[in-house]
Order: sequence, then structure tokens, then C-alpha cells
Amino acid sequence: MSLESAESVGAYTALKQNTGRTRARAKAARNRRLMVLGARVLLLAALLAAWEILARTKAIDPFNFSMPSKIWDQIAQWTLHGTPQGSLGEQIWCTLYEALLGWVVGVTAGVVLGIVLGRVRFLADVLGPFIKVLNAVPRIVLAPIFLIWFGLGPASKVASAVVLVFFPVFFNAFQGAREVDRNLVANARILGASNRRVTLQVVVPSATSWIFTSLHVSFGFALIGAIVGEFIGAEQGIGLLVAQSQGTFNSAGVYAAMVILAVVALLAEGLLTFAEKRLFRWKPGGSGGGH
Repeated sequence: MSLESAESVGAYTALKQNTGRTRARAKAARNRRLMVLGARVLLLAALLAAWEILARTKAIDPFNFSMPSKIWDQIAQWTLHGTPQGSLGEQIWCTLYEALLGWVVGVTAGVVLGIVLGRVRFLADVLGPFIKVLNAVPRIVLAPIFLIWFGLGPASKVASAVVLVFFPVFFNAFQGAREVDRNLVANARILGASNRRVTLQVVVPSATSWIFTSLHVSFGFALIGAIVGEFIGAEQGIGLLVAQSQGTFNSAGVYAAMVILAVVALLAEGLLTFAEKRLFRWKPGGSGGGH
């Protein structure tokens, strides 16, 4: 056999071995994901079964703690027969609309102001104390003020969501802008980039992973802002269902609303994770959100 033929055979064998190892790793990863999912399902089923048994045997007070079967019946009743304010879909959409709008406004304001103050030290020095004071205020207590200002409509809930979302996004964007590699900025300036181009083409991409880290938490805050606003006073929404259920001592209704909110939050988290993975495909080791 010639030297060229031997080298070709060796290369083919190495390629085949690498392909086999890659397939084996992919299969192992898939099996592990299935095992984790199965363990989660079993754990959830065990907890629900234990809850149901304890409530039915009166080991825990079913009036206060309700039970999974009653919670499911409440969700089914809302789904099939609606709520006093309309269909369940309308209540979910009302809360989701308020949370999404507040989230978009809060994220936009937090990213823009965070990047600007991270880049302009003079503005950071001037506005820093005011932002710290506002951040120290328990922002949930602003919900009644927003209700007085904007009424029972969505605007007061959107405002509550905005103030809860803004600060975590702002501080992450600010820190991300400050942590940009100085060598990248210096090289961009040497190549003749203006401040605007440096910000848009160097600072913002470098801060993106910091920003995405806050997005996972901030949507939950947006939901909290919308729900708290609806709980205090609203015409529609899941928070209003919670308030009405509490007012009639319907613990199953309170838990049912919590389950619906948890599903909405999990779906939103899944979408954010998918978007983050797509955006950071180029990054070795995954998504880039781990600071």
C-alpha cells in the first residue's frame, strides 16, 4: 500500500471514530435530558399526590390549603364557563399585555440609560445618587400611587411593571458597558471609529450577555408588577381573580390563579432561553448569560 493510501485510510478511520464519539455523546446527552425530565415529572406527581392525600384525610386543613383536584376543577370552570369579568383567556391576555408592555418599556429604558451612563462618566456621577435613592424605595408601594394617577385601567399596572423591570436591567447594562474590554475600544478608536460607532458596534454587543442575564429575572418582575396592580384595583386580569378568590375565601381560586401565572412565566422563560441560545450560538460553552 502506498503512503498516500495509508494516510487516506488513517484519516477516514479517525473521522469515523470522531463521528462515533460525537454520536455517543449526543445520545448520552439526550438520555440524560430524558432522565431529568422523567425525574421532574415523578417528583411533581409525588408532591401533588401527597398534597391530595393529606387534604382528603384532613391531615392539613382543606379549607386553607385546598387540594390539587379542586384547583384543577377551578381552572376547568374558568376555562369552560368564564369568570365574572369575561373569559379566562381575556383575563390572561389582560395581565400578559400589561406585563409585556411594562417589560418592553422597562427593558428599553434600562438598556438605553444603562449604556449611556456606563459610557458617559459625568452623567453617571450626576445621576448616580438619584438612581440609588429610587432603587432603595420599595417599588411595590408605588402601585397605589400609580392607581391614583392612572386609574383602574392597564396604565397603572404597566407603570408598576416598568419600575420593577427598569432597575435590574439598568444596573446590568451599566455594568456591562463598564466591563467592556478596553483594548477593543482602543482598537476601534485607532481604526477611526466615532463614539457612536464604538457604542453601537463594540459596547452594546459586549454588554448583551449582561443584559440577557437580567431579562430572565425582569419578566418575572413585570408579571409581579401587573399582578400587584390588579390586586389593588383593576377591571380585569389574573390579579383581580386572586383578589376576588381571596375575598370569598376560595383558596382553590387563589392557587388556580397561581398555577396559571406559573405556566405563563415558564413559557416566557422558555422563549427567552431559546432566543438567548440562538443569539449566542457563536459563543463556546453555551449562552453567555452566566455572570
